[in-house]
Amino acid sequence: MKPYSNITLAGPKNIFIELGNEWSNGQLTPLKIPDLEAFSDNTLMEKVREGDLDRLGLLFERYKRPLYGFFYGINKDQDLSEDLVQNTFFRILKYRHLFRGDGDFKTWMFHIARNVSHDHFRKNKMNMKESVEKWQDRLGHDENRSNEMQQADEQQMLSMAMDRLSEEKREVLLLSKYQEKKYKEIGEILGCSEGAVKVKVFRALEELRVVYKQLEKMM
Repeated sequence: MKPYSNITLAGPKNIFIELGNEWSNGQLTPLKIPDLEAFSDNTLMEKVREGDLDRLGLLFERYKRPLYGFFYGINKDQDLSEDLVQNTFFRILKYRHLFRGDGDFKTWMFHIARNVSHDHFRKNKMNMKESVEKWQDRLGHDENRSNEMQQADEQQMLSMAMDRLSEEKREVLLLSKYQEKKYKEIGEILGCSEGAVKVKVFRALEELRVVYKQLEKMM
């Protein structure tokens, strides 16, 4: 995954916020690093809700990489993942009045991110599963690449196995194993019980194991 720089968001009434910077005296000035740790997520979001929109940049700095990783794990597209991160913060800005503050901001944010991802693929009717043949084309066939494949063979097969799972199973694995979220938090994001999440994770892991073993035999 490639890191990316500041993103400029155009808010309502021609308000422009450059995430990672602060609007002061008519100019954008870099936020100081201590500012990133001075407030809790909920406190920052409450300030955004109350109209202090530049605080959204602090939340962006905290969560742009976890969100990017979540989206990239689903679609394997760097540019699209960056766009979806931006769209998530647009939606946070738009619906800031709905943040009540009695729950965890991160859970609320990932719930929005999940909806952003679903809305995108529903709108574009994209098939997020890639065939093994497409993966082979992407990896290339030259000798140098062949050596790289040997060194990272297990990780590549795991990525291919993940791609062959349904969107629902990929999503729950990304949240539980890669974002390291607790079952209770995932349940709040998905709108189901903690017990149901455990079942979803177990079934997703079991299918991932089966697909991985199938790919191993093909290699």
